[in-house]
Amino acid sequence: MKNYLFLGMMGAALFFNSCSNNDDNINEATETKLFLKKAVINYYDSPYEPESITDEFEYNTKGELVKMWTNGKLSTIEYNNDRPTKVNYYTNENKLEYYSNLYYTGNQLNQVKSMYVNMHPIGTLNYAYNSEGQLISSTNCQSVECTKPDTETLTYKGDNVSTHIMAITSGINFSIKSEYSYDNKLNPYTNINKYLKIMMGDVNPLNKNNYTVIKNSNKWNNGNWELSENTTYTYEYNSSGFPVKVVGTNSKGNIAVQYNYEYITL
Repeated sequence: MKNYLFLGMMGAALFFNSCSNNDDNINEATETKLFLKKAVINYYDSPYEPESITDEFEYNTKGELVKMWTNGKLSTIEYNNDRPTKVNYYTNENKLEYYSNLYYTGNQLNQVKSMYVNMHPIGTLNYAYNSEGQLISSTNCQSVECTKPDTETLTYKGDNVSTHIMAITSGINFSIKSEYSYDNKLNPYTNINKYLKIMMGDVNPLNKNNYTVIKNSNKWNNGNWELSENTTYTYEYNSSGFPVKVVGTNSKGNIAVQYNYEYITL
């Protein structure tokens, strides 16, 4: 599954193992305080040509993620009392293109509204959680009426997402189901702000550990689930137990994706 970070509106199936805490600490405690500095993702299963995504991260002295670059495009994060309240997205020319405002109920992020600088709305994401504080659903409304929102639902086994279903209803009626197995090592996004993980457009930051197998199935309209692909992941770890290299191999034995991670201490 592609790891689009800070896209905001689509792919709200994100994180939340750290939502189970009742405080607003920015980071989960780990013995080794390593922060993700860089992630390079190469997809080899594109129908057109290999695709590469490079994410770079910058933190302040408090360990808050304040800047991120995706293939050179800058995003900046604003905070209030240790909570992110706004994410600004810039063009390649470093001009503000659009922004997202974050809204909370208690200690949970419940809504993200995105808007272009000309005040034209992009859409609204609404989130729901289980009794453990884990994200279990999101709706992506691209109109005020929100008559056909795209939805995502998640189930968990312990601190990891076990099943993720994305249902696309805007224009087509198509669903994708992903089922996961995991290792017992630390996830690269462990020490990133728990609220920002919700906006990262991928299941990966939601987890305590790293997936080793993804089983994907598709469904059109109200039909049956059809298996589309199994991907198996192998890992190389650093001395602190964080992944530094990940290779995903499809059911034909071909490399589908490779991740390379770099870390820093603050």
